[in-house]
Amino acid sequence: MFAIVRTGGKQYRVAAGDKIAVEKIEGEAGDTVSLGDILLAGDGGEVKDANGLTVSAEIIAQTRGEKVIVFKKRRRHNYRRRNGHRQSLTLLRILAVGEAKKAAPKKEAAPKAEAAPKAEAAPAVEAKAAAPAAEKKAAAPKKAAAPKAEAAEAPAKKPAAKKAAPKKDA
Repeated sequence: MFAIVRTGGKQYRVAAGDKIAVEKIEGEAGDTVSLGDILLAGDGGEVKDANGLTVSAEIIAQTRGEKVIVFKKRRRHNYRRRNGHRQSLTLLRILAVGEAKKAAPKKEAAPKAEAAPKAEAAPAVEAKAAAPAAEKKAAAPKKAAAPKAEAAEAPAKKPAAKKAAPKKDA
């Protein structure tokens, strides 16, 4: 099964096992990402409905493309600018093309029972830690703003020395 996927403003035809280089996607090597913007899907010569499909991919590496030199010139104006650019890329390995898999329901009843005693103890500790901090904040008096008159009492700077007038030759 294949799919046409749009990511980073470009379109890619992908199938399970393909490796592609796309515009940078956040994540580290080994992370799994889901490409959800599927334009078209097919199996062999048949076109299938793309609604509800996802493409899962694994990040192989974060890398950069080849350097592109941008050279600008305007003839007869002594104008030349040379600039280089390397695009950030993400290498992906397509794991599967298919329907979105729903996560299996987790057993949450047992962990909640264990977490409840810890939750009751935690607010008491936080309350004790917060109380001294509140007392310190209340006890600290606020400082009054320094009057601006002190700035005027400071010794005044001497004015810059003036340059002597140029001498005239007569």
